[in-house]
Amino acid sequence: MPRSPRTAPSWALLLRLLALLRPPGMAEACSCAPAHPQQHVCHSALAIRAKISSEKVVPASADPADPQKMIRYEIKQIKMFKGFEKVKDVQYIYTPFDSSLCGVKLEANSQKQYLLTGQILSDGKVFIHLCNYIEPWENLSFLQRESLNHHYHLNCGCQITTCYTVPCTISTPNECLWTDWLLERKLYGYQAQHYVCMKHVDGTCSWYQGRLPPRKEFVDIIQP
Repeated sequence: MPRSPRTAPSWALLLRLLALLRPPGMAEACSCAPAHPQQHVCHSALAIRAKISSEKVVPASADPADPQKMIRYEIKQIKMFKGFEKVKDVQYIYTPFDSSLCGVKLEANSQKQYLLTGQILSDGKVFIHLCNYIEPWENLSFLQRESLNHHYHLNCGCQITTCYTVPCTISTPNECLWTDWLLERKLYGYQAQHYVCMKHVDGTCSWYQGRLPPRKEFVDIIQP
């Protein structure tokens, strides 16, 4: 997955970039490169747990000739895992209104809580789209919730490569092969939910499952 910029410059540029990601001939489609949850957290500027209080459609820019619209979600931030250095308390998040530009539809005025990852714009506004990792909190495994506090961002030096077909092998010592799509034919399978790609003291990386163990207990999954 291409690395997202830590700070995006403007709504207009983001919407243009998302339009360019749209596959040719598909006017109503959003296409995203697959990424392990660890990659999403590492490549995002912000990761929070929140509830959605309300939603409102707003102009994407101050230019009255600009037809683009955004959805502004008012949120109740429960916990911030990443982004402290840029924002302290997030009140609103923004997403494209147009589904073909990867706009995100969230449930407002409910008890549902979400994990939200996204970008922070130059004016401090938070921007999300479907290519970010956005999941109902209740769908996250225990390891995923635990990893948001420590494991993911402490191991951003590891590289996770998606394995689509056999053979697939690692090419660098700090690489982990992500095989959910190959073995389960779905994006966020058992490996995404229950494994973290963790770095050893010698700079190599391997998959780890479960609670953080002593170094000697790191385990590799069997490579396909």
